[in-house]
Amino acid sequence: MSNYKTVFFTLGILQIILGIFMFIPIIFQFIYSEIDSSFFGASLVTIIFGILFFLANLDHDKRLTLQQAFLLTALSWLSVAIFGSLPFVFSDLNFTFTNAFFESMSGITTTGSTIISNLNEMPKSILLWRAILQWLGGIGIIIMAITLMPIMNVGGMQLFRISNNDSSEKILPKSKEIALRLIYIYSTLTLLCGITYKVFGMNFFDSLTHSMTTIATGGFSNYNESIGFFNSVSIEISAMIFIILGSLPFIAYIKFISGNKKILISDSQIKTFFKIIFLSVVILTVYLIMIGSEKFNFRSVTFNVISILTGTGYVNADFDTWGSFTLILFLGLMFIGGCAGSTTCGIKIFRIQVLYLFIVNQLKKIIYPKGIFVLKYDENPIDNKFISSIISFIYMYLVIFFILTALLSLTGLDFITSISGAATSISNVGPGLGSTIGPNGDFSAIPDTSKWILSIGMILGRLELFAILVLFLPSFWKN
Repeated sequence: MSNYKTVFFTLGILQIILGIFMFIPIIFQFIYSEIDSSFFGASLVTIIFGILFFLANLDHDKRLTLQQAFLLTALSWLSVAIFGSLPFVFSDLNFTFTNAFFESMSGITTTGSTIISNLNEMPKSILLWRAILQWLGGIGIIIMAITLMPIMNVGGMQLFRISNNDSSEKILPKSKEIALRLIYIYSTLTLLCGITYKVFGMNFFDSLTHSMTTIATGGFSNYNESIGFFNSVSIEISAMIFIILGSLPFIAYIKFISGNKKILISDSQIKTFFKIIFLSVVILTVYLIMIGSEKFNFRSVTFNVISILTGTGYVNADFDTWGSFTLILFLGLMFIGGCAGSTTCGIKIFRIQVLYLFIVNQLKKIIYPKGIFVLKYDENPIDNKFISSIISFIYMYLVIFFILTALLSLTGLDFITSISGAATSISNVGPGLGSTIGPNGDFSAIPDTSKWILSIGMILGRLELFAILVLFLPSFWKN
């Protein structure tokens, strides 16, 4: 284990940070007279374990090899999900460990699926903790996507290297500088979102929690009706704006601050992201007008398209009643997701773009067998190794989706619940489709086995599949 001291040293720091964040709900327990020992006990256990990991690995070599980067990525999310479930377990709400772990995993992966049926009656401290988990998961995935994943060559993420000179031995010092900038940007957007919600009518607590889950594109709400509880056009428009801001690549914000003022309108991913939103809204609006549906309006269509595409999972209408085509469209949007290097999940827009370019290139080769065509993305030539990683990622994404669907159906779930549950877990969206886990439902009624399957899907989707799958290769553990 001496080779992994850096991994466990870092895990110790993460657990100490998580334990410190558990003190925040304690403050609100005093404010709202909900005092119990759940968060204090959970914080104590988490910090003690963190300190033990920290002290036992003080003499680490301060370097992170490629093998250690994969292990750290998987263990950090798993450990946070486990220790993040302790406040639920220690509370007086009778959470089983399965339910507590599911809620925690859903929070830290910014999925937004919940097993809580009576959100309106939940203690404020529990609601706040759910929001904190999603907020931490959002900043965590951004830092990992921009610093670790390009080095790990996961599913084409090498395209987003900060520098061509990056190596696994150099990522720790550079990560600190980048992480501080990202935390500053992420916190600023959260603050602006919270202030906007407060101005447009939310109370302080709701604006605090919803701002955290909005920027994280997580979608946890304090109400069963989600954002629709407020029935406010201004709040929904604000949510759409800040969901979009959380869905853009955060490296673009760094470049913008560094002087590239055109990056937000010139970036290929961002332009395609807005095109997908526009086309989806137009297609769905035309479809609903054609079938004569009276249960929708343009505001609801736009809001739910943005929410589902970005994996946020807020809802302001029961889109289950919008016809079968709507469900197919939303299922497709779940798969696409937002931009790489943002808080969103899914296949990611850049992979869809590269796959499209590859297909067009192959068609050209059929038409002009002797022609030479150089494949480029954002004016940068891309090689066969990069294309292979993209195609293999999309292939594995679909394979795992079908495996999850099959496993869920074996636990007794119906077809719609199984297929949408698999999609919502691997795409980290939140609500599924159908009467059980749809926009007006939750995940409390499904079997415990289904919840564990969905939890596995969540962490696989959040960590870009290969960051987890590679750990099961025997060759990975050989020096």
